Amino acid sequence: MKLYNQEKKLLVNSVFSQVYKKYDLMNDIMSLGVHRIWKNNLIDWIKPQKKNYCIDVASGTGDIAKLISKRLANEIRIECVEPNNEMFNSGKDKLKTLKNINWTKTSAEKLPFKNETFDFYIISFGIRNVSDINKSLAEAFRVLKIGGRFVCLEFSKVENELIKNLYKFYSKLIPKIGKFVVGSETPYEYLVRSIDKFYDQDELADKLKTNKFSNVEYRNLSNGIAAIHSAWKI
Repeated sequence: MKLYNQEKKLLVNSVFSQVYKKYDLMNDIMSLGVHRIWKNNLIDWIKPQKKNYCIDVASGTGDIAKLISKRLANEIRIECVEPNNEMFNSGKDKLKTLKNINWTKTSAEKLPFKNETFDFYIISFGIRNVSDINKSLAEAFRVLKIGGRFVCLEFSKVENELIKNLYKFYSKLIPKIGKFVVGSETPYEYLVRSIDKFYDQDELADKLKTNKFSNVEYRNLSNGIAAIHSAWKI
């Protein structure tokens, strides 16, 4: 298992090192901009307040942190965590004018924060890429305050058969789009494969319950192409 985890860590790191320059552009192209609606749906659901302290794990280029900060007039403290060096530098530079946002280069499996620090733990399209999901969820639980909330936005499983077949067809085109925009199919072959192999909505909910979280629920987005999972530390 340790060997597998290390191999996945190296693979994911390599993938993001290849795509970081056009990461935001590809997200817009692949989702036709819908990922922005999904991220706003997440923030609408959790309704963070200025007094809250949030951690945004696998921050990428900082989209979620930027959206939350903008809604609250840049008066909410946010800790962005990103393990990939290129993505970290890109995100930090992109949000360098926002003094309420701090950046830490580390993984979801090893957060350098004290117990019960944060009101919200947010991970957007990142939990699928962690090398050890149980360790990552244990860390999420540890750093959340009592009464804190875990929120995850991730690709999930489409239930409608017609939409599922259309989605599968479109997924086959994504590596080709990646080749045209980024210059390589490999990162997007990994993306499609990782989505296909990841937990469905109920399986991820069960995983959260197994890792001590309470009041676990989820909301499907775009017929289950993505889903938001919410859970609490009680």
